[in-house]
Amino acid sequence: MQLRPKLYQLTLQRSSAITHAIYGNFSAPKAQEIVCSRYKTLELLRPDDSGKVQSILSVEIFGVIRALHPFRLTGASRDYIVVASDSGRIVILEYDGTKNMFEKVHQETFGKTGCRRIVPGQYLAVDPKGRAVMIGAIEKQKFVYILNRDSAARLTISSPLEAHKSYTLVYAMVGMDVGFENPLFASIELSYEEVDKDPQAEPPQKMLTLYEMDLGLNHVTRKFADAVDHSAHALIAVPGGVDGPSGVLVCCENCLVYKKQGHPDVVCAIPRRLEMAQEKGLLIVAHATHKLKDFFFFLIQSEYGDLYKVTLTHDEDLVSEVQVKYFDTVPLSNALCVLKTGFLFAAAEFGNHALYQFQGIGTDEEDPMCTSSHPHGAQALVAFKPRALKNLMLYDEMPSLSPVIDMKVLDATGEGKPQLYAMCGRGPRASLRVLRHGLAVTEMAVSELPGKPNAVWTVKATMDSEYDRYIVVSFVDVTLVLSIGDTVEEVLDSGFLATAPSLLIQLMADDSYVQVHPTGIRHLLPRRTNEWRVPGQKRIVTAAANERQVVIALSGGEILYFEIDESHTLNEVAKRDMNYEVLCIAVQPVPDNRQRASFMAVGGVDNTIRILSLERERPLKQLSAQALQSPAESVCLLEMKNLGQAEDVHSLFLSIGLSSGILIRSVVDFVTGTLSDQRSRFLGAKAVRLHKVSVQGMPAMLALSTKPWLSYNFQGKNHCTPMSYEQLEFASSFASEQCPEGFVAISGNTLRILACERLGELFNQTVMNLSYTPRRFVPLPPAVLPPPGQPTTDPIMLAILEADHNAYNEETKREIRAALKKIRLTKTVDDELDDVKDEDDEEDLPEAQVGTFKAGEGKWGSCVRIVNPSNLLPVFKLDLDIDEAALCLTVCYFSQLANQPCLVVGTVYNMTLYPRHAPKATIKTYMYDERYHLQLIHSTPLDDVPLCLFPFEGRLLASVGKCLRIYELGKRKLLRKCEYKNIPEGLMWMHVKGDKIFTADLRESFHIFKYRRSDNQLFVLADDQAPRWTTCATVLDSMTMAGADKFDNFFISRIPDEARDDEGGDHTGLRLKADTAYLTGATPKLDNIVQFHVGDTVTALEKTTLAQGGSELICYSTLLGAIGAFYPFAGKDELDFFQHLEMFVRAEKPPLCGRDHIMYRSYHFPVQSCVDGDLCEQFMTLTAEKQRLIASELDRTPAEIIKKLEDMRNRLI
Repeated sequence: MQLRPKLYQLTLQRSSAITHAIYGNFSAPKAQEIVCSRYKTLELLRPDDSGKVQSILSVEIFGVIRALHPFRLTGASRDYIVVASDSGRIVILEYDGTKNMFEKVHQETFGKTGCRRIVPGQYLAVDPKGRAVMIGAIEKQKFVYILNRDSAARLTISSPLEAHKSYTLVYAMVGMDVGFENPLFASIELSYEEVDKDPQAEPPQKMLTLYEMDLGLNHVTRKFADAVDHSAHALIAVPGGVDGPSGVLVCCENCLVYKKQGHPDVVCAIPRRLEMAQEKGLLIVAHATHKLKDFFFFLIQSEYGDLYKVTLTHDEDLVSEVQVKYFDTVPLSNALCVLKTGFLFAAAEFGNHALYQFQGIGTDEEDPMCTSSHPHGAQALVAFKPRALKNLMLYDEMPSLSPVIDMKVLDATGEGKPQLYAMCGRGPRASLRVLRHGLAVTEMAVSELPGKPNAVWTVKATMDSEYDRYIVVSFVDVTLVLSIGDTVEEVLDSGFLATAPSLLIQLMADDSYVQVHPTGIRHLLPRRTNEWRVPGQKRIVTAAANERQVVIALSGGEILYFEIDESHTLNEVAKRDMNYEVLCIAVQPVPDNRQRASFMAVGGVDNTIRILSLERERPLKQLSAQALQSPAESVCLLEMKNLGQAEDVHSLFLSIGLSSGILIRSVVDFVTGTLSDQRSRFLGAKAVRLHKVSVQGMPAMLALSTKPWLSYNFQGKNHCTPMSYEQLEFASSFASEQCPEGFVAISGNTLRILACERLGELFNQTVMNLSYTPRRFVPLPPAVLPPPGQPTTDPIMLAILEADHNAYNEETKREIRAALKKIRLTKTVDDELDDVKDEDDEEDLPEAQVGTFKAGEGKWGSCVRIVNPSNLLPVFKLDLDIDEAALCLTVCYFSQLANQPCLVVGTVYNMTLYPRHAPKATIKTYMYDERYHLQLIHSTPLDDVPLCLFPFEGRLLASVGKCLRIYELGKRKLLRKCEYKNIPEGLMWMHVKGDKIFTADLRESFHIFKYRRSDNQLFVLADDQAPRWTTCATVLDSMTMAGADKFDNFFISRIPDEARDDEGGDHTGLRLKADTAYLTGATPKLDNIVQFHVGDTVTALEKTTLAQGGSELICYSTLLGAIGAFYPFAGKDELDFFQHLEMFVRAEKPPLCGRDHIMYRSYHFPVQSCVDGDLCEQFMTLTAEKQRLIASELDRTPAEIIKKLEDMRNRLI
């Protein structure tokens, strides 16, 4: 019996797509914040003072967020968040800024779990005055909850009031603004009762229905229904009460309709792009309302990405005109939020999200505009050409991987550590992104220095200063002082001793400076300078200080301790001879509300670290010690907030950098000074030097080894992450007006100013833009293999397939652009003069901003691109024919061409997607030379769509339509040698291992084939009993494969023992050539040994290691841009511990939106043999009390559990 794997699932990088975004004041009355849903996580974003969007909090909710809405009670100054999810419950959350967490205020159950047709949760509508909320299903059910406050000003929620109507489909829902009259909710509905009873009946009419919530009678009535156009698909509430005329705007194809009970309809067409076909409808996909004191306007976005500004001309409650004016073009968005501070946040459907700053509000008279007073009404045609941004300016971008279409882990550039290559995005916003483990570093400045420096510090002018005043650089025999202003310049009158190297520069509490140099201490006061000299011939080896205490170590092992007193002098308090040479020392920072710190740490040549007291009663008395495997290179004492966001509990951490490249961290007891809870981590082959810095105003630490590492707290977790930057030798914090928070560091003979932008992220990205949506990619072996024993240093090239349906190829696009440029939209007398000038002025706009032309069904644009991963430049690009699309590719060594790799590409012409059919399809075989230029050998015609290709014993396996074929290389085309016909839907993945062909059907999960040479016959060895719409798969060993399906499940299947013989195929004894065993369902079925609901469609799986010498794991990427891993447990004890931890956290921290965790992870198949690491890691966010409770159940301390969790994460990467 083989052992069954038990896995630990962990998300390494959260998904980056945004499905919903809402804007409000959640933490404080005037705070400008955005809450966004990333499908299964809830995140709070806040643009900081410089306009960069910062992630404040991200919470995994173990459920599907279907709708989000902010609301505030009348007279309140902060917003609540109402969430509709798949839990069958309505949940109201409040953000608590002090604890940095979402608090659940109310949770009301109303229906079954899951995303169902008649269970509410799809639509949410809130009364603008915060008095009621309606939650609706796609069909039949709607509930209204009344919101109020009790005597203690706490939010109360009523029991649900029903507004059900059978046989009714809902398309949109919104809360109307009616001031303080009874709350009104509008919805677009369609009743199919007549058609259901009599299929010959008239097609039903879409209606705009108003529901009134009668606060006096406490029930909901249908107040009004009016027919709307059949293309109505969205509703926008118009401000009412004192702000505007009330009513709704109904978004229909090509037009907007203003509707209100007892008010005539006002219809206004929407301006269209010049290249749009007349019969093509234009839909609205996103909208935002901006309300100021005396006016309001709407921004709506069409499916092409164009933004329009909609304004209403109204007198009291009467609307006389609706105007729709072209505003700007931005990428297609899932949600738009207009911030009060003059920003527009666009949560992009695919690709990076953006924050724009308003440069104007569309008051330019020349912009194309439609109005409701146009004589043609809804049929009015106003054409425009998209232009460069005018009213908006791109201010900040949030990188997003979504959607990851394919991903591979390989070290293509020979760095010694694997990179993740992800194919992301769609259409003109597609990209190849290379992910490397580490924080992204922005280089602010690099300047050469005269000689090789050995240390650098920054000091402020006073303790209260916001920015640094000096950068002090120490060389072998001199010290250089630079002042920080608009430029960095040398200063000669700073008072620092320039003729000796510095060992320490420190700003003291009385705003004086201390400079320690090898022969003494210089104390710079505002009006005088004091000097303390070293007695005898001794020299100072190393020094450390906080703002009140200075400790120095002399050669020979003597330690002297100084304090600054009320008269601003440095007094020697104590000294002690350690009897060994001291290598490094550190002083505890002064704790809050204390005069002095209590501890210091000393590391010496005897491989120990000792904690000494700095208390007045027992100065320099040893309190504890720790033995090390190798000498300490540096030591650092830091006070950091504990994990567990609830209390403001701090711990004092002792970090030790060893000369062997290991970082050790222990906790120092605040009272006794004893050490506990030791953790270690290998950082690199070079000795580790530690430097205190600050990150987001909190203490953090830089550890410099072969790479810089940053240890910091972020969103309640302690992160120790490498920075993607070259080796640094010394660093210090840096703050100036241009760079409010960064580091100044030295590397070689240069001084560098660096900043880390996106904290909390595990990977940083380098991006290469592509022309079309990437479909697949493969690494290309070199055309000529290097001689054995000679390592190759060349990067591994990547061959990328790109193809887009409903798109033109590059050549056709150029022709269309040229034709559109010739069309002039407006002709006036003045224009005649400008004609000649303007012809050349219109430059081509980037397709990433304005999108691309829609070509229609069966039209394709496609190319094959060879990319060099070291510089992300294309080596060769092969544009395919018009309407030819590449679907699959592989590299094959044919037996007829020894040692010469061929790139084989499956292409189709004019393929339609539904049904999947192509009039012409081919397999093209290319050879390439050392320059990687593709040469076509021949093209093989096919009778159906090629779905997947894979090399097989010097031949080619091809999945064509519902067949599996084996081809051999011929002179003029590939020759078909064997065929298998009974495939259910079509094989989308193939892999050969040993004598088995592992395949996955689009609809019917795994099929394992075997090829019988003697009969030249393929037969099915085993298949799966569960039908699964497979998205990706990988082979783990010769018996086991892992796969994922469209419904977000991950599973591992194993070939059963009875399928291991070769006697498969025909069991009838009639010597038939057919695979009768499979046709009659008699093949052995695969065992499913792991099941887990990831909660996001997995698009790529790979068995790999993510770090040098790291553990093997299964790495996956998802449609929404997340990257995660499944890691097999090493032993039974570890498995037992994590299973129990998962069980306790499940009980102590139920998911935020009311979904049951175990139900969520068992969405379609019961969860099996997999522990949810994302849930286990929520242990760190529990209160200290709950942490102690769980730890006692597990016979551990909370610190030991957190150490275990961190160890697991560190093992993965």
